[in-house]
Amino acid sequence: MGDKYVRAPISRKRRTTISGGTGVVTLKAGNGSRSAAGDNNMTLADGNRKNSSRRKEEDKQRGSPTKDKDRGKERGRHEGSGDELSCHKLQESLLSSASGYSNYRGILNWCVVMLILSNARLFLENLIKYGILVDPIQVISLFLKDPYSWPALCLIIFSNVFIMAALYTERRLSVGTFGERLGTFLHLINLSTILCLPVATVLFVSSMTPVGAVFALAVYTILFLKLYSYKDVNRWCRDIRQARARTLARSLSCPTVQRFNGSAVQTQVSYPGNLTHRDMYYFIFAPTLCYELNFPRSPRIRKRFLLRRLFEMVFLMQLLVGLIQQWMVPTIQNSMKPFQDMDFSRMIERLLKLAVPNHLIWLIFFYWFFHSSMNFVAELMQFGDREFYRDWWNSETVTYFWANWNIPVHKWCLRHFYKPMLKRGVSKRVAQAAVFLVSAFFHEYLVSVPLKMFRLWAFMGMMVQVPLAWFVGQFLRGNYGNAAVWISLIIGQPIAVLMYVHDYYVLHVQGPSAG
Repeated sequence: MGDKYVRAPISRKRRTTISGGTGVVTLKAGNGSRSAAGDNNMTLADGNRKNSSRRKEEDKQRGSPTKDKDRGKERGRHEGSGDELSCHKLQESLLSSASGYSNYRGILNWCVVMLILSNARLFLENLIKYGILVDPIQVISLFLKDPYSWPALCLIIFSNVFIMAALYTERRLSVGTFGERLGTFLHLINLSTILCLPVATVLFVSSMTPVGAVFALAVYTILFLKLYSYKDVNRWCRDIRQARARTLARSLSCPTVQRFNGSAVQTQVSYPGNLTHRDMYYFIFAPTLCYELNFPRSPRIRKRFLLRRLFEMVFLMQLLVGLIQQWMVPTIQNSMKPFQDMDFSRMIERLLKLAVPNHLIWLIFFYWFFHSSMNFVAELMQFGDREFYRDWWNSETVTYFWANWNIPVHKWCLRHFYKPMLKRGVSKRVAQAAVFLVSAFFHEYLVSVPLKMFRLWAFMGMMVQVPLAWFVGQFLRGNYGNAAVWISLIIGQPIAVLMYVHDYYVLHVQGPSAG
């Protein structure tokens, strides 16, 4: 009876599970059998080591799911500590700058859709109000006032005289017939005549239309910059020439092609072998303003690329003419009365109304000229350097915009104007201001002369860029600077357009009618 109530020592049961390839074995051990449990533990440890090594080998072959299991165990421990009840973590909103989020593709698409819809509304409103104003015959009349007199074309053909004058002057300098001072004097006369002759022709030939005058003056301006570069580079070649001049050879611009084992080999040229007619006219037609003895050349002409650029040129030109006739001309005509009445609220309203088509036309013109047209010419002439523009649309400063939207002009100013001034000891700020001064002169030259009136609006608009560049560079950074550049482009151009059109209207329309 007493034994019945005697309690036996309590033994804790320990369960060990061994997962093998075929089944599961469960062992129970009590305190009374520690030796047996120890043997079993040794056996279990050996089995676990073997199984773990086997699992590692299988994981290496399969891809390592054990890491996922370990992460799951850690996650389980965190969940066990209560994190499974939390749905928040430390993070910033997506539109905050600290979030680091940058994928705004959807917002960009939304902006494009809104831009298309808003301009479609304006286009429909224009059609309903004015009807179809596009007239191709009127475009032809802008170039030709008298069908039997083509002064702009004659002026362009006559430019070959200045090209030959520059070439033969350099030839005489290369053989020592002319001294450097006489050669420089002849070049200055040639370059001065290039700028003055078209001005005299436009002002004194009544049959010259404004559009034809702009085209002729643009050709002469490009020719002036090219021949100035031609003069400088050949002078640099004479300065660094150590050996006697070699015989005239065809330059890389129009190379002599020799074939070795089926591959074309282009010969390099050295001064004065570049002083040939072929070399000169290759440079004149090449899409660059800076002369070199050996231009980079593309291996072949890509016909598909050429046809795509040609299609873009034709299509975009028609689109530009249509937008100007249908959209800009009526807006400008309706802007004259507020200017005459000095109604400032209506003037601002017309300015903002003109800003949209003017800016759209400017963007299309940029693509037409700097991408389609210049790539077409470069591909046709196998000109290798196709960097005609950089990412000016990302400009955060005004200086960056002017240095990257027109690379040929920027290279010319840097090579033949800015760096020579720095070598003479001029400070950078003064040199930059001088570059803007030269650019302002040519902007006014290309606008005032064809319109036969001198108001200096384009000149002042370019010179305003100097303090604007300083202000944006000092006080506006990042997106604010980029927005300031865009605002200056969108608002600044229509202001100049309205000022010139108003003055032209007063002088040539209102004045004669009043008289």
